Amino acid sequence: MAELTAVLASTHHPFYYKATTSPPAERPPFAAAWQAKVEAYRETLTAANPDVLVMVGADHFHQFFLDGYPQFLVGKAPRYDATFYNEVREFGLPTYVLQGHTELSGYLLQGLLDRDFDMAFSHELKIDHSIVCPIITTRPQADLPVVPVYTNIFAPPMPSPRRFYQLGRAIREVIDAYPSHLKVAAIGTGHLSLELGGPRQFGEHGPDPEFDRKAIEWLATGNIDAILENVTHESLSAAGNATAGFMDLILMLGVAGPDAVADYIDELDLFHTREMYLTWYANGVPDGAPVRSLAENLHELEAVAP
Repeated sequence: MAELTAVLASTHHPFYYKATTSPPAERPPFAAAWQAKVEAYRETLTAANPDVLVMVGADHFHQFFLDGYPQFLVGKAPRYDATFYNEVREFGLPTYVLQGHTELSGYLLQGLLDRDFDMAFSHELKIDHSIVCPIITTRPQADLPVVPVYTNIFAPPMPSPRRFYQLGRAIREVIDAYPSHLKVAAIGTGHLSLELGGPRQFGEHGPDPEFDRKAIEWLATGNIDAILENVTHESLSAAGNATAGFMDLILMLGVAGPDAVADYIDELDLFHTREMYLTWYANGVPDGAPVRSLAENLHELEAVAP
């Protein structure tokens, strides 16, 4: 059977690439700290040594819109063009052609259908920054095949947080059952509290720091009961108009499993959002792999608090 070696859940920020590759005089003051955090996090995937990446993201109205937005979709293409024109223009993101893995895509699609998820699929999916950004931050050489899973976090009515978690559990079951010796890593990115185009977009911190603190602790400790008790579409909207992206992080906790405690936890407070980096090693920590506990993370935050 296939081996799930690691589950990564993080935020994705489209300005990371530009902030850390611009000439030194043009970089924001937080660029060096941001780059150090990301490069340390990258080593968790490197240590897991995967052969293929199952990547969870969402289309930012690039190819799906309100006239037809699938709730959950699996990409089945042999290759994927990545990065749309506006992402190059606005964020300076590079373009990619990512190799697909049609066999695992097909197996995942059928396995999820067999588990009562009415999945959509696409043979012509184009990838946007929800998957390009984690490629840049965790596997910049872009040398591994990918299986994209797209979710609806933008176009109401959306599935419930519980359904996102259930989908994560089902994805884990299908990966574990895949008849192959491949090593698989699952990577999904979303948001903590986030405001886009609204009055709280450019605050000193993210729009709801208290939600961010709780959300990171819930995810890091595998506390799905607290998440499902406290997180609704309404509460996510109250935390920021784009905070529904947190549901993709709930999905990744589903892949990691109930009560799963993250082996690597880190975060970074940017002026308008909080970045978060979590990794669960699915079968124990590989030799030499980086680990970072919740206690270490909290100690660092206290040390830099005003």
